[in-house]
Amino acid sequence: MISESVGKKLNKYVEDYVVFDLETTGVSTKSDEVIEISAIKVSSGRVADEFSTLVNPLRPIPYQASRVNGITDSMVKNSPDFKAALGAFLDFTGNQVLVGHNIHTFDLKFIRRDAMNFWNIGIANDYVDTLPLARACLPELKSYTLTNLASHYGIRVSDAHRALGDCRMNQQVFEYLGREIKNPAPEASTAFTCPRCGQLMQRRKGRFGEFWGCTGFPDCRYTQNV
Repeated sequence: MISESVGKKLNKYVEDYVVFDLETTGVSTKSDEVIEISAIKVSSGRVADEFSTLVNPLRPIPYQASRVNGITDSMVKNSPDFKAALGAFLDFTGNQVLVGHNIHTFDLKFIRRDAMNFWNIGIANDYVDTLPLARACLPELKSYTLTNLASHYGIRVSDAHRALGDCRMNQQVFEYLGREIKNPAPEASTAFTCPRCGQLMQRRKGRFGEFWGCTGFPDCRYTQNV
């Protein structure tokens, strides 16, 4: 969704969303480019549609990136540039909530950077990052990579580090996390939801000791005594 504002980070399960993932030439939003973008549209918890395209970054793909995702210069030679691919992606997502793994610190930064560079617009979709959500719901795990979360839930790991494959894994992971939020394990002490807005509650320290605060702060200021 195009806007001058930026969407809010949500820490809760939603039934209607678009899970997305990028592959890039590297990790820097200052110097690297997108080489693949994929998305899966979900309605009432069920997959409704898919979108995926390789992207020509108009520059050579570093060997180190190709080692990770298997995408080479010859594969993207006849693919659209990211301006065309991003436009198609935004048409696909509309105003849906975006879901992805580590998107708060990585994928969304590329999306927002290039939407601003191409059209001087912001991306106002609210979003859910499954990385912090998994940490809250599954505090006993030692690793929160997408493949480890998939293995934890018995999800088949296939086409890892390709955008559509990661989307398919993460869509299933998000559905499992939704069940964790509804029925948290005893050790998941942070995985209960705000009665006001439905986002996760988090244990915090204040001037008068510890308390439960909504992760939707500052939009939601609900608190609860420990």
